[in-house]
Amino acid sequence: MFFLNFKYTLKALIRNKGLVFWTLAFPIIMAIFFNMAFSNIESTESFDAIPVAIVSNEYYENNDMLKSTIESLSDEHGSNYVFNSKYVSEDEAKTLLNNDEVSGYVIFSEDGQKVVVNTNGVNQTIIKFVVEEVVQSEDTVDIIEEKVKDIFNNSESNGWLKTLLSLFSLMRDNSANILDVSDSNMSYMMIEFYTLIAMTCLYGGIMGAVAINWCLANMSNVGKRLSMTPVSKIKLVLSSALAGYVVQLVGIILLLAFTAGVLKVNYGDRINEIILLSLVGSFAGITMGVAVTSAIKVSEGAKTGILIGFTMLGCFFAGMMGVSMKYIVDKNMPIINKLNPANMITDGFYSLYYYDTLDRYYSNIASLLIFSGLMLVISILALRKQKYESI
Repeated sequence: MFFLNFKYTLKALIRNKGLVFWTLAFPIIMAIFFNMAFSNIESTESFDAIPVAIVSNEYYENNDMLKSTIESLSDEHGSNYVFNSKYVSEDEAKTLLNNDEVSGYVIFSEDGQKVVVNTNGVNQTIIKFVVEEVVQSEDTVDIIEEKVKDIFNNSESNGWLKTLLSLFSLMRDNSANILDVSDSNMSYMMIEFYTLIAMTCLYGGIMGAVAINWCLANMSNVGKRLSMTPVSKIKLVLSSALAGYVVQLVGIILLLAFTAGVLKVNYGDRINEIILLSLVGSFAGITMGVAVTSAIKVSEGAKTGILIGFTMLGCFFAGMMGVSMKYIVDKNMPIINKLNPANMITDGFYSLYYYDTLDRYYSNIASLLIFSGLMLVISILALRKQKYESI
């Protein structure tokens, strides 16, 4: 009876055009819209080198470490490209600033650095921050080197100190590195697609809800007939849920294949982990639908509304409608996202994208399995209590 009910439930789900649209076609349509909306966001918000004037005075020209550092930050072919620098006199720098040809100019001297700007803005803040970091690094090297020299002059056994001094000489001969790793650490488009996958997984709850409603005597005529058979209600529910899970997996596979193959979304090279997370996330969605359908005694439409509302709220907290929302919730109300299955799924994808280790990834997998287990327990307890005086 288990496999027979699985077979007919699977056929019924596939033939339900509305259900197939919302759980299979709708995520792909959303993916197309996301691609259209966010495909150019990185290029439009890409970092452009900041035009800045460096006052070429005697102090700057004689400071090899400072000079090489600024030049490395101004090399458009290097990995540290931050400034589009012009090396001029102080009067020329003032003229360039007044003509808005540069965002600011910098004067280095023995007393420190001076950053001159006309307005406050992002470029001006970056100039100030980078210059302060460069000078601070130089001062740190100077202080440590002087301390080592004092020890060196007062020490009889100083072979290792000679080696240390030679290292500081190398530090002076090499420029400081300020690396731009923004491309590997931020992608608005990827965040949106992660939440889309989470939404699709949890939309499996609708599939599970429809499948389980057919087994309940108070929800359908099929359920009335099934309730008269000498078959365990748990077996009927599990076989129906399994049918919904199979259909849901087809939807996830189609979404991943379409976004990766057609939209060229780069999910990385951890394919096995991505598939496992999608499988577990879909299972969490199915069990959530089973729990809501079994435990809440309202109409089928109301149950669907609850599932959609919970899914969209969870995706909102996970960052679908604004990438900063996940950070805000994690910082101010972390308990919400710890209980939010949509966040567990998206956070699992984040861990694959950002981290070399899989500790956080497996923590999210375990959280999803615990959530699914809790939903199953609620479903079993609710189904055992259901009794009908008449059908």
